[in-house]
Amino acid sequence: AVTGARFVLAALQLAGAAALSPGSCAFEDSACGYGWDYAHLPWVLHGEGHYISVDTSYEGEKAVLSSPELYSEEWSCIRLIYQIATTSETLPDPARLNLYLRQEGESFDRLLWSTKEPSDSWLIASLDLTNSTKKYKIVLEGEMGQDKSASIAVFEIKITPGYCIECDFEENHLCGFVNRWNPNVNWFVGGGSIRNSQSILPKDHTLNSELGHYMYVDSVYVKHFQEVAQLISPKTTAPMSGCLSFYYQLKQESSIVFTVYLRDTHGFYEEIWKTDSALSADWALAEVDFHAPYPMEVIFEVAFNSAKGGYVALDDISFSPVYCSNQTGMRTPFNPAVAGCNFEEDLCNFYQDHKDGPGWSRVKVKRNVYRTGDHTTGFGYYLLANTKFTSQPGYIGRLYGPTLPGNLQFCLRFYYALYGFFKMSGTLAVYLFEENHVVQEKIWSVLDSPKGVWTQAEISFKKPMPCKVVFVSWCKSFWDCGLVALDDISLSLGSCHAAEVLMPNPGECTFEKDECVFTQKKRGRGSWHRRRGPTPTSYTGPKGDHTTGVGYYMYIEASNMVYGQRAYLVSRSLRGTSGKQCLTFFYHMYGAGTGLLSVYLKKEGDEEEIPLWRRTGEQSISWLRGVIEYESDRSYQIIFEAIRGVSMRSDTAIDDILFQAGPCLEMEEIQFSSGYPDSLNEIEY
Repeated sequence: AVTGARFVLAALQLAGAAALSPGSCAFEDSACGYGWDYAHLPWVLHGEGHYISVDTSYEGEKAVLSSPELYSEEWSCIRLIYQIATTSETLPDPARLNLYLRQEGESFDRLLWSTKEPSDSWLIASLDLTNSTKKYKIVLEGEMGQDKSASIAVFEIKITPGYCIECDFEENHLCGFVNRWNPNVNWFVGGGSIRNSQSILPKDHTLNSELGHYMYVDSVYVKHFQEVAQLISPKTTAPMSGCLSFYYQLKQESSIVFTVYLRDTHGFYEEIWKTDSALSADWALAEVDFHAPYPMEVIFEVAFNSAKGGYVALDDISFSPVYCSNQTGMRTPFNPAVAGCNFEEDLCNFYQDHKDGPGWSRVKVKRNVYRTGDHTTGFGYYLLANTKFTSQPGYIGRLYGPTLPGNLQFCLRFYYALYGFFKMSGTLAVYLFEENHVVQEKIWSVLDSPKGVWTQAEISFKKPMPCKVVFVSWCKSFWDCGLVALDDISLSLGSCHAAEVLMPNPGECTFEKDECVFTQKKRGRGSWHRRRGPTPTSYTGPKGDHTTGVGYYMYIEASNMVYGQRAYLVSRSLRGTSGKQCLTFFYHMYGAGTGLLSVYLKKEGDEEEIPLWRRTGEQSISWLRGVIEYESDRSYQIIFEAIRGVSMRSDTAIDDILFQAGPCLEMEEIQFSSGYPDSLNEIEY
C-alpha cells in the first residue's frame, strides 16, 4: 500500500511536470533544457529542495542560465520564484539577479528585470512578455558583486499564456498578489480545505467546488471605524489597455465600500470601479475599462465601518486587450509621438498664433566651424526665436503643441541652446495652457546654461484637464535680445523619473555611467578618455556632450599624443545575426589640426578588420550624426579608431552610440570623406 501511495504521488508529480509549458521549470530532477554558460560560474541543481543556485564558493563574477528556444505569438507572463541570501546588508556592490530577453536577430539582450533585495524566504517576480513573432530565450544572470557570502536561488520559472494581473488564486504563490498587512483586517485565501472564518463561502468561482480557492476579507476583527484591507496586484511591466474583469461576492449588514484603484509608481491612486449594489449572494461579474500605459498596480480595497460589516470575496481576475464595451467612449490609447518633433520636415503638430507675429523660424545651418548646427544630426533643421526679423524689445514668441488628454502622467523632453544673452534666466519658458486658454501654468524656465550648447530639459507633469504645452521665448530689452534655439521635442507616458527606473535600451551607450560594452585596446597616452564639459585645449573638441549637454562623452586628448598616434575603442564580442544591422553614433571633429576617425568591423576568426566609415580633418563645431549599415552572421566587434592630427587642435570625440537590428531607416550620403566642406556661416531660412 505504501508503494502504491508513493506511486500515485510520483504519477501526480509527473502529470504536473508534463503540464509545464515550454520555458517553465520547477528544478525537481532536471533543469528542463536550461543550460549554463561554462565561461562563468556554475549553477548547482538541488533536486531534493527543488531549486537551482549559485554562490560564492567559486571564484567568479556571475553565473548565466539560458532557457531553450521559445516561441509565443500571444502575450505571456513569466513568474520567477527566487531568493537572494546574504549576510551583510550594506555593500556598495551587492549580489543581484537579472532577467534578460534574448530575441532572434538581436545582438544585445534586453534587460526586463533586476533585483538586489535580500530576503529570508522566497519572493516572486511577475513580468509581462508582449506578443512577438520572434523566437526568444530567457536569460537569467546572477551577479555576485562584492559579497563574499551571497547565494542566489531560483525555485521556479513559470511561463504561462495570459497577463500577469490575471489570477484564479489556485496556486500557493497567488500569482504575486500580496495583502497589505493590517493588524485587524486582511485578505485571506479561502476555500480548499480551509475552514477558518465565520462567513465562509461554500464554493469558489474557478472550479465551482469547495476544493477551489478564492480571496476574501471579513469584518469580524474590525476594531475601528473605516478599517481598510488592500490586495495588491503585481506591477504591470508593459503598456496595456483593455478590459479588466473579476468575480466577487459581497454580504453586508452595515456599509462596506469595495473599490478598485490603479496606483502608479509615484503612489497616485485613481479609482476605476466601486460597488453599487448592496448585496450579491452569488458570484457577480464586474468589468472595468483599464488603461496602464506605464507601470501600475491594481488595488482591491475593502473598507469596513463595524465588526458586523460582513465580507467580500474575490476570484478569477482576468484581462482582455479589448475594451469591455464600445459604448464607454474610451478612445484609442493616446500616442505620445504626436506631441514630439525634430523639425527636419516641418513643424509636425506644433503651430504659432499669428497674433504674435512670426516668433519661431525653422532654420538650418550648413556644417561650419563657427555656428552650432541642430541637435538631431548636426546639419538638419531646428527652431530659432528672436531672429533678426523679430528682435524688438518686449517681443514674445509662442509655440503651441497639440492637445494632450487629461489625467495622464507625461514626461516632456527637449533640447535648447542660448546665444548672446547677458542674463539667461527667463529667456525660454514652458507653460501648460488648459483648453479654454484661460488658465496657464508655468512648469519650467531656463535658469542658466552653457552658451551655445544643446542642453536637455526634462519635465514631468499631470493635469486633470486636457492641456497644451507652449514654449515661450521672451526678449525683455533691445540690449539683451539673444537667440533661443529649440530642437528634438519628445513626449513619453509616465514620469521622467520612472524612465530612469525602466531598463536601459539594449545596445545604447551614452557614456553617462561608464564605457558600456567598450574597452580600450591599450590604456596610456594614446587612449580614449571619458569626460564632461569642454576639453582643456581651446579651439578644439566639444563644449559639452550630445546626450544632455552636461553629461559625458569619449574623446582623445591630442596634447598628450604625437602626430599619427592611434587610440582604439573596441566593443566586446557581439552576437552575430542574419540580416542587416544599423549603427548610429555622434562624432565631434573640430580643430584646425584634426586627424582621422574610422570605424571598423572585426569578425571572429578573421585577421582583417573591415573599414566601414571614415572622416578626415576638421568637420564642424557641432556634434554630427554618423550612420553605418553592416552585416555579420558570426560574432564580431566594432572598433572606433582615432588618429591624432598635425597639431594640438585635434581633439576628436564620440557619444551616443546605438546598435539596432534591421536596416538603417536613414543613410548618410557619404561613408568615406575627407576635407572640410566650404566654410559657410550663414543660416538658411
